[in-house]
Amino acid sequence: TLRFNHQRLRQPKLDVKTGAYLVLTVNRKLFLADKEHLCMLLEALVKAVGNMPVIAPLRGQALELVSSFQLPIHTIPSLDYLEFGWLTANAKGIITDSGNVAEEATFNGVPCITLNSYTEHQETVSVGSNVLVDGDAQKLSEALDDLLQGRWKKCALPDRWDGRTAERIVKILLG
Repeated sequence: TLRFNHQRLRQPKLDVKTGAYLVLTVNRKLFLADKEHLCMLLEALVKAVGNMPVIAPLRGQALELVSSFQLPIHTIPSLDYLEFGWLTANAKGIITDSGNVAEEATFNGVPCITLNSYTEHQETVSVGSNVLVDGDAQKLSEALDDLLQGRWKKCALPDRWDGRTAERIVKILLG
């Protein structure tokens, strides 16, 4: 889907410069249920990034909660797929708790920090642009320092992420 829509991505109505901002997404109930821990993580994020803008397209409870911390994070309502795709594809990096966002970050070659201790998509870590920080503020700070100082790991597209899965399936079915 991302490969098909890549040329259709459109910039949201935000004043951002390509590669000069970070994207934050938080959606998992685990993070939203523990306000103190989430606030501690976001404070570590803000401290680590200095003046780098952090844009957080969020929905519902996540939007309300992150906004309530009154941190210098630009919270906005969630975006449609094509705008969100543009925002993440053109970011300096992404901080997320979503395996799907980490997948798209790997596809786009954008550094991604996942707040979890696990991922449903291990290839985003072993081959791709994703690192796991286990909800640890110190690990998050260290990963952000690596990202901002240009010390991010080398990454590539995982095997078979070439957009030709349907062709392979048809070939198998036709024998």
